[in-house]
Amino acid sequence: MPVSIKPHDKYRGVYVVELEDGGIRLATKNLVPGHRVYGERLFKLEGVEYREWNAFRSKLAGALLNGLADQPISEGDKILYLGVASGTTASHISDIIGSKGRIYGLDVAPRVMREFIMVAEVRKNLYPILADARKPQEYRHVVELVDGIYADIAQPEQASIVADNADMFLKDGGYLLLAIKARSIDVTKEPSEIYKREINTLKERGFEIVSVVHLEPYDKDHAMILARYHRKR
Repeated sequence: MPVSIKPHDKYRGVYVVELEDGGIRLATKNLVPGHRVYGERLFKLEGVEYREWNAFRSKLAGALLNGLADQPISEGDKILYLGVASGTTASHISDIIGSKGRIYGLDVAPRVMREFIMVAEVRKNLYPILADARKPQEYRHVVELVDGIYADIAQPEQASIVADNADMFLKDGGYLLLAIKARSIDVTKEPSEIYKREINTLKERGFEIVSVVHLEPYDKDHAMILARYHRKR
């Protein structure tokens, strides 16, 4: 049982749960009370339900616990999520953006997309798209201009793929949250080399890097990049 649940003093839409055993957990306010997404614990306090945000299951939670400079997602935001998988992290972003927001959740794998569609049936601010992130022109008719891009794609040239999508869909001044999987890009190179190369690609394509945090112990050889996009004049 939680002893207290308080808004995080740094990250909007995120809550800190203090447990009876002294443990501290992150949580989001459940947009769909009574519904779990991935077996997470539900906490109820003063008539409000919260969902535990497990950092070992969500890279964004790990990045927040490791001190990401900001949590840029706001209520009502429209977000393009590249590599949405079965929707674990997307469900917490869904809590934060609320019923007026929208997540265009894209994945190329039919199996995980089926799982994500089941989540979207309950969470009405999720819009599933079965497509390849390398071909943004193929879904430009269904995605509007968005406030942010969240990307978690196991592809070489991750930064270039993200930038191509930003050129088509991301507002000027919009934010990017990019989970870099160093080993997915090149298993022969050191992670720090990979991060540097991908960051340079982002800079060349109009992104201003705000914050970079490594995700150990939650994810090995991963980092989270927070950046802002500036359209070329």
